Amino acid sequence: MKERRKRKRRRLRPRLPRFNLRKAMFVLPNLFTISSVGCGFYAILLASDNPGPPQLYQATLAVFFGLFFDMADGRVARLTKTQSEFGVQIDSLADLVTFGVAPAVIVYRWGLSHMGPLGAFVAFAFVACGTIRLARFNVLASRGNGGSTAHFIGLPIPLAAGVLIALVMFHQRAFAAPLVHEANILVLVGILSYLMVSNVRYRSFKKVRPTRWTVATFAIIVLAFVAIAVVVRPTFALFTFFCAYVGLGLVEEVIFFRRRRAASANAALTDEPPAAEPPDGEPESQS
Repeated sequence: MKERRKRKRRRLRPRLPRFNLRKAMFVLPNLFTISSVGCGFYAILLASDNPGPPQLYQATLAVFFGLFFDMADGRVARLTKTQSEFGVQIDSLADLVTFGVAPAVIVYRWGLSHMGPLGAFVAFAFVACGTIRLARFNVLASRGNGGSTAHFIGLPIPLAAGVLIALVMFHQRAFAAPLVHEANILVLVGILSYLMVSNVRYRSFKKVRPTRWTVATFAIIVLAFVAIAVVVRPTFALFTFFCAYVGLGLVEEVIFFRRRRAASANAALTDEPPAAEPPDGEPESQS
């Protein structure tokens, strides 16, 4: 009788579901992405209601923390082999909030609010161009024919936001009075907005292998960053390196344009079609 009762009790006990580690791994990169959205939302809150220098500086820090989470989610997804279409979509939506809306609100409150409707329009143009940039990324990713992952097409929105946020951060830490003219800020935001929707190619550095040359180059970059940070300020070093990345893409684009134009001219002289250039599409994620 006792054995029968024990069997009945075992049958009545509900079976607990087994923990599926594989499914849990898919949640991990999305947690980093959601954390990036939280940083962007916090930055918008800080910069929304007549912020002073402390609030603006805290808002820029929040966006930089969002940049860290945005860089981490792609790496985590690749390490755990949990890339998915859902991850691509949520990453783009997170980038729009953290690196589109938040920097636009910060820059508007910092240097464009006194320009009235024109300043508001330029800040909105940054958000609009970032939206187009992310939509193009999603379309190319869904087609699956992105080609090489060595380059981005157009300036990635996190890097465009990094230029603006680094400038605001440097100004808030180094100067109490306005230093940058409003017209210059307007031009800078306009240039970054255009570069996001342009066909200028920017290196993703995802195919870089650890060689002597790459290690030496990385060491030189780190030493230069430390030197600028010590001599001037760390925030100025950040701004300098973001601007250097933007300038590097423009210089390479000019060189490639000249090569393509020379190849087309030679093909016209020899009546032969120019050699097809290898496709350079969007990588798996922008971070």
